[in-house]
Amino acid sequence: MLIEKSKFISNTSITKNTYLIKVFSPSIAKTAKPGQFCNIKVSENSFPLLRRPFSICDVEGDYLYFMFDVHGEGTRLLRDKNEGEELDIIGPLGIGFDLIGDYDTAIFIAGGLGSAPFPFLSKNIPAMIEIHSFIGGRSKENVIEYKMKNVSAATDDGSYGFQGNVVELFINKLTAYNTKKIRVFACGPNPMLKALQNVCNEKNINCQLSVETVMACGFGICQGCPIEKYNGDGYFLVCKDGPVFNSLAVKI
Repeated sequence: MLIEKSKFISNTSITKNTYLIKVFSPSIAKTAKPGQFCNIKVSENSFPLLRRPFSICDVEGDYLYFMFDVHGEGTRLLRDKNEGEELDIIGPLGIGFDLIGDYDTAIFIAGGLGSAPFPFLSKNIPAMIEIHSFIGGRSKENVIEYKMKNVSAATDDGSYGFQGNVVELFINKLTAYNTKKIRVFACGPNPMLKALQNVCNEKNINCQLSVETVMACGFGICQGCPIEKYNGDGYFLVCKDGPVFNSLAVKI
């Protein structure tokens, strides 16, 4: 874990309310792994008081990329940063995705902004492994396909791709992978993760879930992000023991 004074480089609009920022942060970029996150202080003032956690979307050399929606004062301030402004970043934090194992097909499942960690994950998946992406959103404008491979989309209103949620789409396509050794990597809202967890555990599919929650400190001091262990024997901390967990390890 590092604390780095980083330089804001650019901001790109991906959808109507989704943005991708580029930050010069060489020390953190050098050690980051797919699925980890950073805590960013979005203002030099005392408001907002707490840092904001952001999945590491991508890494290119000395540069980090973060994807986010604007839904409050903190993310609005981040969106409106100017080139050259300084950002105080702590990272990389948490435990990311486990890429080691016996599988020939990686299946990415994302709901809404859950697409954020997959560009970085995609470039770290071994070259011989196929990648298939299932992306869901309320409507077409909520489906984020940025740097996703072999995309199948689902929308609640049917405006793009399959009408229904992304887990239903995945279930409908499962027979296509009967001869494959698959591993599922997922990120999105908790109801989506819970539904996917039920499917994968029932079918004995190796599934890794990147859990979304509020993480005030980012490294386990505040104890503010507990998640119950699957066996009921206590709790993990999302920021320190996750945010990525095997679907057999936690109760969503």
